[in-house]
Amino acid sequence: MTQRERTLHVILFVSLICLSFQISAAQDPGYKYFSVGEPSGGAARKTVPGYALMGGGQDQDAAFRWMCDRAGGGDFLVLRASGTDAYNSYIRSLCPALNSAGTLIITSRQGANQPFVAEKIRTAAAVFIAGGSQDNYINFWQGTPVEEALNLAVKKGVPVGGTSAGLAVLGEYSFAALKDTVKSSEALSNPFHERVTITRDFLHVPLFNGTITDSHFVARDRMGRLIAFLARIITDGWSRAPFGIGVDEKTAVLVDADGSARVTGVGAAYFLRAPGPPERCVPNAALTYRNISVYRLTAAAGTFNLKSWTGSGGLEYRLSVENGVLGSSLPNNQIY
Repeated sequence: MTQRERTLHVILFVSLICLSFQISAAQDPGYKYFSVGEPSGGAARKTVPGYALMGGGQDQDAAFRWMCDRAGGGDFLVLRASGTDAYNSYIRSLCPALNSAGTLIITSRQGANQPFVAEKIRTAAAVFIAGGSQDNYINFWQGTPVEEALNLAVKKGVPVGGTSAGLAVLGEYSFAALKDTVKSSEALSNPFHERVTITRDFLHVPLFNGTITDSHFVARDRMGRLIAFLARIITDGWSRAPFGIGVDEKTAVLVDADGSARVTGVGAAYFLRAPGPPERCVPNAALTYRNISVYRLTAAAGTFNLKSWTGSGGLEYRLSVENGVLGSSLPNNQIY
């Protein structure tokens, strides 16, 4: 084979590879959709607004049934950026009165701009954002028709829920995990750590204005980082007195439209109120932040109201951070 023939072979090979990539891209719309049952095709349903904040781990049957009861027998839609359609059969078995249970796996911004995707969200009678990695939700969905359709669902009074990463994006502020997760020890020792990536204005749920949420709370020791997030939100000038909600694994907070909330599951939920600016929140220095109010609520008894930010039947205490070390007003320096 001559040099010219070898060169032509290389050019042909590269061209074929490029063509295969182009064909593959054209065939991949950036989403996958699966459903069981008979989708209603957008038939009007009388839904009841509400929000299910799930802390991750084992899914909570009671929380899903609560959402189903508010869906008016319509189409229950699960959103995710990766994973499978396993939720479909699970939800269908829990809620046989639903028209359908469907899953949209939206894997790119291209997929988030597809008309079919936004239409499915707009016609859903309940929307649940699954776990995964919230950086995908922010990177793929923010500023797209998916974000618009989700906010329209909130305005229409459609029940909305999320677990783990799906919970993380429900507040006005979100830990976006754009550079992977961050541990409490890292955030407390430097609240400007490169992995403390907080975003805002993805979803607009009035009850969660000024609020940031976190999941897997006790299991992954996330109280310290949630306090660091509150300190950053204030220091960055986004809010003078933000709120935080931390939810344990195998636990859910069910919130009605009037702001009243109750806990289901085996763990607890923690409602934090920032007292004002931190004493020290600067780059490359440990955080000092005193007198953060915490209200701990379990499923055993009690309620909490997000509008008044007051509770009954739970445990109220204070936390402070001194030079990166978390302390409590409870006996034995109990944090949780």
